[in-house]
Amino acid sequence: MHGPLFYSKILLFGEYGIIKDSKGLSIPYNFFKGALKVDEHKTITTSKSNDSLRLFSDYLENLQTESPALVSFDIKGLKEDVAAGLYFDSSIPQGYGVGSSGALVAAIYDKYAANKITILENLTREKLLTLKDIFANMESFFHGKSSGLDPLNSYLSLPILINSHDDIESANIPSQKVDGKGAVFLLDSGITGETAPMVNIFMENMKQEGFRNMLKNKFVKHTDACVNDFLNGDAKSLFTNVKELSKVVLDNFKPMIPEEFHKLWKKGIDSNAYYLKLCGSGGGGYMLGFTEDINKARTALKDHNLEVVYNF
Repeated sequence: MHGPLFYSKILLFGEYGIIKDSKGLSIPYNFFKGALKVDEHKTITTSKSNDSLRLFSDYLENLQTESPALVSFDIKGLKEDVAAGLYFDSSIPQGYGVGSSGALVAAIYDKYAANKITILENLTREKLLTLKDIFANMESFFHGKSSGLDPLNSYLSLPILINSHDDIESANIPSQKVDGKGAVFLLDSGITGETAPMVNIFMENMKQEGFRNMLKNKFVKHTDACVNDFLNGDAKSLFTNVKELSKVVLDNFKPMIPEEFHKLWKKGIDSNAYYLKLCGSGGGGYMLGFTEDINKARTALKDHNLEVVYNF
């Protein structure tokens, strides 16, 4: 058995902000992918994934008992496959902010959900929200609290525009310029990040009025502007807003930026060679970079690995 491929995703804009109703924009990233497979001769890697799927199947059985109206699965089939050595064969790095658990959730829903909503249907807003809700409930097994956006992105393999938490739509993003000098890139921190502790720090900070005001008046404002600029293909305005966003994050989200990158982050803002922002919850994994000139950015970041995601 070899299931269909599900891809990783990149949340270009909206990390943390979407908790407080900022806009968000998420795009599939086909460089990393995963699929369900069966391995009877369980190796170390496959049995780790298999153990996790065994626990996940118990969790899903519980979920459908508690919320029968939301979703039901072929639990019997799932458990039989798990017993036969089902695992998720994935190149998506875990703890890197590119949606490793999201792709797994999408793959399990695709194979085992009863009455599933398919990508071939006319995807109304209601259907998208239902899917997001199902995925949020499924993915909370891995994260404690999930928006459901990562699996949604992975399942549909479409860019998704988040207008607010109950208003999402698939989006058309401007097509890439193959020879464009402007680029969005991933910068590898070389450290694995854990989502839960970062979200906890954020939630603690949210108890302070000053932080809440900063979030609303600066973070959400620039995030929304970045999303609009990106969708409208307005590169000039986009870089102005990304620079402001990068400053706000450096000033207010320091714990989410690995310490050895604080200087590098500031260097980008001061030199205008590139601007960094969080990719996912931070704390490690990837950081996202935006540059008007990818060669300049490569030179300025010559000791680091850059992976271009999108060209302007």
